Amino acid sequence: MRFLLLLLSLTLIIGNGTSQVITFDFEKVPEESGFKMDGYWVWGGSMIRVDSTYHLFASRWVKNMDFPREYRQDSEIVRAISNSPTGPFKFEEVVIGERDSSYWDGNMAHNPTIHKIGDEYVLFYIGSDYSTYRNNSGYLLRRIGYASSKSITGPWKRSDEPIIEQESNNPAILNEAASVKLLFRDAPLRVSLAESDNYKGPYKIVNDNLWYECKLEDFYLFKANNQYHIICEDNVGGVSGHVRWGVHLYSTNGVNDWKKYDPVVVYDHEIKFENEQTLHCERRERPQFLIVNGEITHLITGVYDGENSWCQPVKLKKSIKLD
Repeated sequence: MRFLLLLLSLTLIIGNGTSQVITFDFEKVPEESGFKMDGYWVWGGSMIRVDSTYHLFASRWVKNMDFPREYRQDSEIVRAISNSPTGPFKFEEVVIGERDSSYWDGNMAHNPTIHKIGDEYVLFYIGSDYSTYRNNSGYLLRRIGYASSKSITGPWKRSDEPIIEQESNNPAILNEAASVKLLFRDAPLRVSLAESDNYKGPYKIVNDNLWYECKLEDFYLFKANNQYHIICEDNVGGVSGHVRWGVHLYSTNGVNDWKKYDPVVVYDHEIKFENEQTLHCERRERPQFLIVNGEITHLITGVYDGENSWCQPVKLKKSIKLD
């Protein structure tokens, strides 16, 4: 009887993925850190380490109006570098800017996420052209595509067409041996999951309403403890009870049966600095992770303090080992 109880307990631990509970506890942040640009709104940074240099890809647009109104027309994707994962980062170049209006991303590019797939660096992002609008809307249609390069410094080859034809935003990518998973949401924040055997597509939607309970956005997808995990923004507070906090979901098969992880909260709207100051963000969104040697070491979010916006990396006290 005692053996059966022990076996049941072990089964529950393994089945719930709690044999190694994933927790997000953060270090204090150096005062001089992150990626900021005078005269620009900066948002949605995604980072990768190449050799000893940290490359941060982020969105920027000129500060002509209140945040974030003009990103839909003017956003472009830039690359910045630092010798430290927390920065400060120095602007290097525009990677994805305007191009001919006949292309799907001729007008704007936004929400980058950088990945190494095989021997290529692949930058996924959303874009829009100058004239394709959503149905019954005054907003330009946003769709997901990519740019690829053998070198982190380019040149970058942009996809001629989007990989998702419908309104799509907040791309999250997980590359596995057999397939590529792509997570995204539409304008009403309905979440879909698509799969392909190649990052270039074609993609087939395998779940068109991943979290029907409430609105979510700004996703990051990873695999750990033999489970699939999503970190995202709790847009209306339906998961955590706190509007726009970062939350954690998981699934055993990576397609459906998504549940709240315990603990469910990943981050709130406060960032603590080494000088004992605390930043109370008006908005903190678009979570991305830095992965080094198969472990998550830093969280990167876009932050807005009411006057400025920038990308702020924060180090985890304990890194998270990935499968």
